[in-house]
Amino acid sequence: MKDVYILGIESSCDETSISIVKNGCEEIATTVLTQMDTHALYGGVVPEIASRMHTENITMVLEDLLSKANMDVSDVDAIAVTYAPGLLGSLLVGVEFAKVLALVYDKPLIATHHIAGHIYSNQLVKKMEFPLLALVVSGGHTELVLMEDDYKFKVLGTTKDDAIGECFDKVARVLGLPYPGGPNVEKCAKDGKPTYELPKPMDNDELDFSFSGLKSAIINLNHNEIQRGNEVRKSDLASSFQHVAFDQITRKTKLAIERYNIKRVIVAGGVSASAFLREEMKKLCDSLEVDLCIPPMRYCTDNATMIACAAYPQYLRGDFADFSLRAKSQEYFFQDSQNISKEDGQ
Repeated sequence: MKDVYILGIESSCDETSISIVKNGCEEIATTVLTQMDTHALYGGVVPEIASRMHTENITMVLEDLLSKANMDVSDVDAIAVTYAPGLLGSLLVGVEFAKVLALVYDKPLIATHHIAGHIYSNQLVKKMEFPLLALVVSGGHTELVLMEDDYKFKVLGTTKDDAIGECFDKVARVLGLPYPGGPNVEKCAKDGKPTYELPKPMDNDELDFSFSGLKSAIINLNHNEIQRGNEVRKSDLASSFQHVAFDQITRKTKLAIERYNIKRVIVAGGVSASAFLREEMKKLCDSLEVDLCIPPMRYCTDNATMIACAAYPQYLRGDFADFSLRAKSQEYFFQDSQNISKEDGQ
């Protein structure tokens, strides 16, 4: 079978990225141009600025990528692009750019979901062997998903309210920490200890998650301490939050591993960049003698390499889009997949 080269495009938020990946697992070259410093001035991503910067940068990103890869667009077998979810204006830039490339170079167009990209970034580490348990942790997702084959998923548990990444961002604002929230909360927590008493969410045998109550507890604790004139020990509060939040994740993952006799676990999503979570997941999987795979840091945050990886199984089964493809700001990946089934059969 001939080698398959897929050019992936990612522009769902504030990174403009294009990559070429061989056979869904070998990175040829990747370029990522981040807007983080610009948005940090505003305390978060400003959608209008993000889309404008994508428009200004995407052609330069492609030129840089092709130079690094020593390839031309005509050399690839397909064009893959993130079509959902994300900031609509940002997604539109990537989708329309992908359409132009596919049309001009007569290449198949592949519409790839952002969360699929995070999951399949594990292919860059080692071949995903099924069945496996995927822990998806990001700004919009917290799920435990049983994967029985490529693009075949069974959702075992999901968040009932906030996602873990969203909770980190809100806690960062409460603590007065800069954007982005996740890494800055973790950095702050390194100087502290888990001395604050916080509620332990979803302390039961269910596989669902909840972070809203924990977030509210942080907000109320911080407010009450200020009202009393007490000093809020930010590093201790950050550490306390991090311990409780990730304890819930490891507890639920352990339940799923034992309940479904899991032998392989992968972690996916932006929050998988957390060094604390990586350490806790390693401890858990080592104790249960379960194989663990987490992508390197550079593949955890938004990048086009993961999109090209996730597009490879789509390419093999001829899952191509036409030029009516539209960007979608919201689309729950697992719910919308034809191959998905909830634990209760719904």
